[in-house]
Amino acid sequence: MKQSVAIGFLGINLDSGKSADRWTKWRPTVDLCRMEDLVIARYELLCDPKYSALAETVAADIRTASPETEVIINELYIDNPWDLEEVYEVLFDFVDLYPFDTDTEDYLLNITTGTHVTQICMFLLNEARFLPGRILQLTPPRRAERGGPGSYDIIDLDLSKYDNIADRFRSAKEQDTAFLKSGIPTRNPAFNAMIDEIEQVAIRTTNPVLLFGETGTGKGNLARRIYELKKRRHQIEGDFISINCATLRGEGAMSALFGHKRGAYAGATKDREGLLRAAHKGVVFLDEIEALGPDEQAMILGAIEDKAFYPLGGDKAVRSDFQLIAGTAEDLAERVSKGTFRADLLARINMWSYELPSLSQRKEDIAPNIDYELAKFGTRHNRKISFNKEARNAYLKFALSGEAKWQANFRDLTASVTRLCTFAGGTRIGLDLVEREIERLRRTWRHAAANPAEELLLSVMGHERIMQIDPFDRPGLANVIRVCRQSDNLSDAGRKLYAVSRTQRKSTNDSDRLKKYLAKYGLSWGDLAA
Repeated sequence: MKQSVAIGFLGINLDSGKSADRWTKWRPTVDLCRMEDLVIARYELLCDPKYSALAETVAADIRTASPETEVIINELYIDNPWDLEEVYEVLFDFVDLYPFDTDTEDYLLNITTGTHVTQICMFLLNEARFLPGRILQLTPPRRAERGGPGSYDIIDLDLSKYDNIADRFRSAKEQDTAFLKSGIPTRNPAFNAMIDEIEQVAIRTTNPVLLFGETGTGKGNLARRIYELKKRRHQIEGDFISINCATLRGEGAMSALFGHKRGAYAGATKDREGLLRAAHKGVVFLDEIEALGPDEQAMILGAIEDKAFYPLGGDKAVRSDFQLIAGTAEDLAERVSKGTFRADLLARINMWSYELPSLSQRKEDIAPNIDYELAKFGTRHNRKISFNKEARNAYLKFALSGEAKWQANFRDLTASVTRLCTFAGGTRIGLDLVEREIERLRRTWRHAAANPAEELLLSVMGHERIMQIDPFDRPGLANVIRVCRQSDNLSDAGRKLYAVSRTQRKSTNDSDRLKKYLAKYGLSWGDLAA
């Protein structure tokens, strides 16, 4: 059975008493050791050295009331017991050196005595598990029980042991993660796990966060949601400042970010605060951070580390305590190796880094995002829009297929659903609209792809026929078509295409070989000539 060990501060007023009334007055530290149903094997009594005489008196009285209790007086030097930072550091040092043995000892943390600050610090250290054990709160005896030890309550701060509290915290966490996902019931396990972790990081730290991923994966939206979550938790007071670094150039970049003083350069007719100063006590989102020049990178690093920077043309530092969220679609480590991005800046912003997956990597989430976009459009335009069954099935089949490129990820999906909603005459999206939208998306991606082989095949064959050819075979077929179009006739094309193999054969009919090859894909010389 574990031994009970009490840890508590000496009560300068509560534990004092004249010789005559020491045993009639309620003294929490002494009376804890008088409880009939609680045996304290050891009492770790914490006190300031200037009250050592009182501590010795209390220790002697404990030994009288409870001979089985060992009392150890621990002198802690605290200049100001009402200074939270000082008290926490002193108590933390004590805890750090204390030889806790939770296998054989049960620690009871008496917060009845000491200043409110010492009680708060013990609570914080216990909640963080630096100070293991359970909180002990003592209550004086009722008037009818005067002279008795009073009563006690033991509180375990391991909230997971309390079903109702655990459920409340679990519910709050689920609400926070749903908020970060804009309320979309996403189904991708990896994405959901990432959002769970970001939720914890968002509410527990102010260190920089790096979000990287393809364009349209939602970096800016997630950054704003992180800000709004922290704002909801009353962790920040300032604004959300979003900056696309690719739009910043030259002196204008320095001025936009850090502000300037009047006369700093030609045209600077008045002081400018700067975006980083405007984000004081808020969040800054630097999208496309790789686009910053070397000077801006150096000053951003200083602003993050020192919470201060010099405006352009200024000789006095300006303070701005902001949290940075950076976004990029580039490989910043590769840019460091090429010398275009500072290694120390990457190290500073890379503590919490998350890669947002592309839409093609989150196909499970396409359907719920379509529903989200429909609801968003309906709210904005005050009319409910939905697919009919046939149209929804056709759109989802295309959206989930390998044919759907979603090159701009969620931007493509949002634009597509918005077009469908806009063209829907009433409240239903029909199959004809879906078919036109699918063809529009095919054309858009075809032009954006800039793949000569694919373009050449599309000029000869329909998209459906191309999708029936293995990707491995498409470049070869495209090359054959290119040679045929550059040749005068079938024989000329055959000689060019089989120039090597024909030298290794006694007899050959290049025209026939080429004709059979084209027929394999449903093509003829006439198709290519046309």
